[in-house]
Amino acid sequence: MMRRLTPVALLACLVVSSLASCGTDTETDGPDVLRVLAGSEVKDLEPLLRRAEQEAGVKVRLTYTGTLDGAEQVASGRTDGRQDAIWFSSNRYLSLIDGAQDRLSTQTKIMVSPVVLGLKPAKANELGWTGKPVSWTDIAKAAKDGRFGFAMTNPASSNSGFSALVGVAAALSDADGALSAEQVESVTPRLKDFFSAQRLTAGSSGWLADAYSRDPRVDGMVNYESVLLGLREPLTLVYPDDGVVSADYPLTLLAAANETKKDLYGKLTAWLRTPAVQRDIMTGTHRRPITPGVAQDPRFGGRQLIELPFPNRRSTADELIATYLNRVRVPAEARFVLDTSGSMEGERIGALRQALVALTGADTSVSGAFSRFSNRETVTMIPFSGRPRPGVPFTVPERDPAPVLAEIKAFAEGLTAAGGTAIYDSLAAAYDLPAVPGRYTSIVLMTDGENTDGSDYAAFEARYRALPAERRAPAFVVLFGESDAEEMRKVAGLTGGAVFDARSTSLSSVFKEIRGYQ
Repeated sequence: MMRRLTPVALLACLVVSSLASCGTDTETDGPDVLRVLAGSEVKDLEPLLRRAEQEAGVKVRLTYTGTLDGAEQVASGRTDGRQDAIWFSSNRYLSLIDGAQDRLSTQTKIMVSPVVLGLKPAKANELGWTGKPVSWTDIAKAAKDGRFGFAMTNPASSNSGFSALVGVAAALSDADGALSAEQVESVTPRLKDFFSAQRLTAGSSGWLADAYSRDPRVDGMVNYESVLLGLREPLTLVYPDDGVVSADYPLTLLAAANETKKDLYGKLTAWLRTPAVQRDIMTGTHRRPITPGVAQDPRFGGRQLIELPFPNRRSTADELIATYLNRVRVPAEARFVLDTSGSMEGERIGALRQALVALTGADTSVSGAFSRFSNRETVTMIPFSGRPRPGVPFTVPERDPAPVLAEIKAFAEGLTAAGGTAIYDSLAAAYDLPAVPGRYTSIVLMTDGENTDGSDYAAFEARYRALPAERRAPAFVVLFGESDAEEMRKVAGLTGGAVFDARSTSLSSVFKEIRGYQ
């Protein structure tokens, strides 16, 4: 991820300050530092990487980004001179971008984790799937019949969700080879049946696992095998016999890296693939070893997995993601609680306008295109200053979304700043809106200061706890300007949301990141 600073992430920054910048660029990296642009999925390897300095003579500095953002950075050359290597769970999407291969040098697979379905044992028994062959078709039929609900990350934001979407589409389409655009179109009704059972989405696998444990509506999760095995409450893992898509975590040297960095890369990859380190990876992160001869954990089941084909054209991969967002997934209901107090006047209100306009399709990058307000989505804007203004709802139609997106753009461009800051009355107004059955509801709170008007945090907390369960949507809080960080983290913790820090990066990039959770 780009710069999500939840309490866990803040702790991680402190813990790994000796080897990682937690998402910021530094100008003090010496020749003994290997700078690695990474997906958040490898964050759990930070304790192991601290040993690399002593045992392999390599300091590692990790900078985190989203899968599609990272692919764009590499393909455009923006990583040249800033990073020496990349480490995502897969390079498959990156390899489809024109010119990307020229930016890459050596690729070394480090570990493996298939994307599979994990179910609560009682639900797996009820479905008759414990210890028996199960296909994605079987899973899709049970999903269509409403027999279980599952969680999965957003394919536009997280590789586990993208891998799951590719695997399900390939299996349900009965494709003999790589998916084509025509097959994506033909399999769309079956995908809609499958994803009708999705109850929870997220922008990262780790956050999804935390949210899953708190949500009684969810019977299981589609995620990396490693994440599922690492949960406190054991799940029954279902390995579809018609195939899976696996992450192989290729640590990849960038072509622009100099000879010194190449040497560091060679030392690090050789060390990571030693039998002792491979066993530590397996024990500590529940991923399968890549080095031959390392005995696998019995919990992996010992069966040979079939790898499903991946699209061989970027246009097909993009069409699959767009189909999921605009036609297949459960629609979203997003409520934006936006600070327009006097302290927002000037550059800050301009940044807010720009961030919202980007979500209407103005950001034409790959990740920007997939973060725009989706077809079938309802978006409610609640600007506030000394008191909340009435919410302004917009519903993006399934067909021809352009007129409504233009209305949202005009609304954003018309925002002005004046008055005080009634954070909690305004947040309460978002929760007062009735729940819409069959939608993902989320709230985004953006404020640049402390609460000066209306009720306080304690009053909001009491009000929130009195809400019925169906109206307790997660609040994703954006730190901006002089936000009260401690109180904002309380809001996120209370509601099961997350905190995003826009104080040292653009508001547009943070809003785009939040879209993965809506």
